[in-house]
Amino acid sequence: MGVASALAAATAVPPAAGAGSVGVGWADYHGPGGDGVATGYTHVDTTRPRWRSARLDGQIYGQPVVDGDLVIVATESDVVYALAATSGRVVWSRRVGVPVPASALPCGDITPTVGITGTPVVDPARGEVFVVADEWVGRRPRHALVGLDAASGRVELSEVVDPPRSDPAAALQRTGLALDRGRVVFGLGGNYGDCGAYRGRVVSVPEGGGPARVFTVDSRAGQREGAIWMGGAAPVVDAAGDVWVEAGNGSTTAPGQPYDDSDAVIELTATLRPRQLFAPAGWASENAADEDLSTAPALVGAFVVASGKDRAAYLLSRSRLGGIGRPLDVLSGVCTQAVDGGVAVRGTTVVLPCEAGPVAVRIVRRRLVLRWRASVGGGPPILAAGRVWTIGQDGVLYGLDPATGRVAQSARIGAVVNHFPTPSVGDGALLVATAEGVVAFAAR
Repeated sequence: MGVASALAAATAVPPAAGAGSVGVGWADYHGPGGDGVATGYTHVDTTRPRWRSARLDGQIYGQPVVDGDLVIVATESDVVYALAATSGRVVWSRRVGVPVPASALPCGDITPTVGITGTPVVDPARGEVFVVADEWVGRRPRHALVGLDAASGRVELSEVVDPPRSDPAAALQRTGLALDRGRVVFGLGGNYGDCGAYRGRVVSVPEGGGPARVFTVDSRAGQREGAIWMGGAAPVVDAAGDVWVEAGNGSTTAPGQPYDDSDAVIELTATLRPRQLFAPAGWASENAADEDLSTAPALVGAFVVASGKDRAAYLLSRSRLGGIGRPLDVLSGVCTQAVDGGVAVRGTTVVLPCEAGPVAVRIVRRRLVLRWRASVGGGPPILAAGRVWTIGQDGVLYGLDPATGRVAQSARIGAVVNHFPTPSVGDGALLVATAEGVVAFAAR
């Protein structure tokens, strides 16, 4: 099957007869399994929005998620909203803390306040929404995992999740949240500028609260950085419960120094013990140049596809990631700019989030083959209704032809603040977060 038919098959499944709404719920970053594919939709109407929400309190950096007929979105003012999927009206809102003044942080590019940055996650079985909020308490920042009743917004959990002996002011919770067998999993990195004594962390906390498990990058004395940030993508949890992440640039920058787990694809067990990893051969020089891996690992059958700021795509064996410098294949220059954020995966095709416009690659006989490069958009792509959807910093939503990457549909949505904006789909709507609101387009 060619790339066009493979992607079309992914996005043109007819709805079940008599269904009130089509598609599977979009309860976490890039939907079920994190593959960025919405099934059950054949058309998105971009001629005009189905609705635009009122202006919300605070900037939106995360992706909207969907729980039944509610659209959940969180802001940098530490406010969580539930909007009606059919109209965009506010069903409930909850302020979960006082956001941190940007002026109180050592660096960063989120202003005027830093609150909830990562995409929320919903556990439909519990009827609970989880966010990580940066809170200003006693004139000091802290990060808290907050659980809210999805129907009412009532706070059911609030637990500080900063690792012991860490500096909360230097840490940013940028990844989306994921669920893994009754636990909430997320990454911690640094503020824009990599200032302060932060270390990259993967954190796992029971949904009902309790002791956290933590995996740390650059964990040796004197080391720092190694952010788990992935352009806002969530850790990928596989069917066995293992957690897959990419680590950013670390503080080790000279060849010959001990490896520090940075600039890597890392597979962790559900208890966050490292199982295996891959790092490019030039990891130390990439650390020095800030050219780290920065996407969600794409799990494609027996393979893994990774990419990042070095503008290369790496094909890895899922059972043997290869350690340092041993990929199955490398496709250099896949993009003219950095590749950051979540991916869209269907069959053997992976659409990568190049900032210059999405790039489609395909696995062919243990090699990576470039299919097309788009020249518009740039936000992490998703697949729905026979289109590759991406958002540009120009405030336009683009629907690309999956065979060629050319623009087939577009709609102006307004200004975005998130550097890696990505749409979502649920309850008959394609949803886009703008700077301070949500725009919905009818999907069927």
